[in-house]
Parts: sequence; C-alpha cells; structure tokens
Amino acid sequence: MKILIICSKAFYEKIEPIKEKLEEMGNIVELPNSYYDGNVEEKAWKQGSKAHAKFKEKMFKMSKERIGKMDAVLTLNFDKNGKKNYIGGATFLELYEAFMQNKKIYLYNDIPEGMLYDEISGFSPIVINGDLSLIK
Repeated sequence: MKILIICSKAFYEKIEPIKEKLEEMGNIVELPNSYYDGNVEEKAWKQGSKAHAKFKEKMFKMSKERIGKMDAVLTLNFDKNGKKNYIGGATFLELYEAFMQNKKIYLYNDIPEGMLYDEISGFSPIVINGDLSLIK
C-alpha cells in the first residue's frame, strides 16, 4: 500500500521509526510536504504575509496531488501544547482531501475532542491506537 504520513510539524521527530515499521510491513511511505525542510514555512513568513499565503497555497495544491497518488493517509496525532491527539488546520484539510478522494484514513490515536470532532468522525477514520499492524 502507498501511504502518506500527515501531521503537525511538531511531530516530525516521531516519523522515522513509524516509517521504518510501515516499510518493513511492505508499504511504500511518503512523508509530509515540508518534512525535509522543516523551516520552509518560517522562511516564507520572513518574506511577508503574501509570500506565506503563496506558500500555503502551494502546499495545499501539493497535498491534493500527492494524496491522489496514495492508497491511504496515516495521521500522526499526538499530544501538543496540552491538546490531546492534536490535529491542526493543515492536517485537517489533508484529511478532508483524503476523504474527498476516497482514500483510507488512519489516525494513530483517537479523534481529538473539540471543535472538529464531528467533522473528523464524518471521515470514518480507522483509529489504530499506535498498532501499525491494523493498517491494511
């Protein structure tokens, strides 16, 4: 299976062992858009709000294209800044895109409580609670 890992930049440090395990299981794994340059968004901000908006537009379009080539997305949703199982705005939009393209959606942890709970529930994600063997 071709799987795109999506998550907050804050979780990039947790990706490598998960990627390795998925590959050991025979999957092809793609990493988040800005994984190889974690400071790319900061660089865009330093160029001003218009440059940052263009950067975000580029990332959203890239996500749509990349998701289209995948069988599934795996959302890494860990605790962040006191928020349990955090899913940020950009990751939520990637979940929506995966849903609209009829891709399998996996959540590493439970759906976070809060404002987007109902919407994320509506995507019918498969919650694996850290058990990568449930990705099939």
